[in-house]
Amino acid sequence: MLFGVTVLFPVGLIVLFRFVQPPATPLMMLHKGQVTQNWVPLQAISPNLVRAVIAAEDDNFCFHDGFDWKAIDKARESNAAGKRLRGASTISQQTAKNLFLLPDRTWTRKSIEAYLTVLLETLWPKRRILETYLNIAEWGPGRFGAEAAAQANFGKSARQLTALEAARLATILPNPRRYRADVPGPFVSRQSDVIVARMTEVKRDKLDACIDQ
Repeated sequence: MLFGVTVLFPVGLIVLFRFVQPPATPLMMLHKGQVTQNWVPLQAISPNLVRAVIAAEDDNFCFHDGFDWKAIDKARESNAAGKRLRGASTISQQTAKNLFLLPDRTWTRKSIEAYLTVLLETLWPKRRILETYLNIAEWGPGRFGAEAAAQANFGKSARQLTALEAARLATILPNPRRYRADVPGPFVSRQSDVIVARMTEVKRDKLDACIDQ
């Protein structure tokens, strides 16, 4: 029974969610129905947002197996040196966390997240991982997914996002309750410009090539 619940059940859900839209995430359920989300396929999301999120969150997304070991080593060195805490979670890890878990910071949760990340990378193509991430990420209190974010911040669909608008949305992803994309403060404005430049590199170096497969 324990094996079935802890091992087989997640496998079944992940296989199902490869083809079927997940009905909700744990974080969505915490909002008790006060949620804005409109799931859209990846082809209905601007390539600008795809490149912006890869540039901001995980520029090695198309090439790792779910874990960016170089980024993990850099984060460990930076944190050990007493510098500003630096994360190293990949888009795959964040998708696993957002889809199945609550955002606490316990070692148990991280272990489960790692297992789920391996399953996602094994059972889903990269395109489905990114599509799901962009549709379940929180972009403001109760606001989930790229379509809801684009409509709320810029009054347009996710398909119509410009490079700068996409960069602003990518900038606020780590802390969407603190920062705003529609009325950007100094940090969001400055970081958005950095991400726009990185987006050019993503396109030039084909760091988003796995999304077209």
